[in-house]
Amino acid sequence: MKEPTEKPVFEGLSLAEIQEINAEMTHYEDKTAVSIEALKIVQKHRRWVSDACLVAVAELLGLSPAQLEGVATFYNLIYRQPVGKTVIHYCNSVTCWMLGAEHIRERLCRHLNVGLGEMSADGEYTILPIVCLGACDHAPVVLVGDKLLLDISDDAVTDILGR
Repeated sequence: MKEPTEKPVFEGLSLAEIQEINAEMTHYEDKTAVSIEALKIVQKHRRWVSDACLVAVAELLGLSPAQLEGVATFYNLIYRQPVGKTVIHYCNSVTCWMLGAEHIRERLCRHLNVGLGEMSADGEYTILPIVCLGACDHAPVVLVGDKLLLDISDDAVTDILGR
């Protein structure tokens, strides 16, 4: 009779994710301090953090899922639902809003045929608001992936979507 195979301790995480998180933990005395980095590692591999992955990371770090959920939902660059390959964050702070952020958002959404938080049909893009990108002197601004784009105009929107 064959023995049943044991489930991995941290079901839902890949071996690479576990190894990267464990390596990151060597830099911190308190496992809680690595929670953001651990979530970013999972997101790097999957583009978002599912409930199953969140529970597995919490278990790996010795935290409750509720504690880790609090961290994940506090930071707006941790995605708790699927997103496109490229996430476009448009700044909706007061300065950007005054200088046309809503118009930029409308153009992006219309061109990609998506609403805020939705993924484009081809899986390439998701558009999300962000409170402030810290470049008010160059408003309006957007963050495309990890690239900050300043002084966004109608022409810049065309360039962003043309890439």
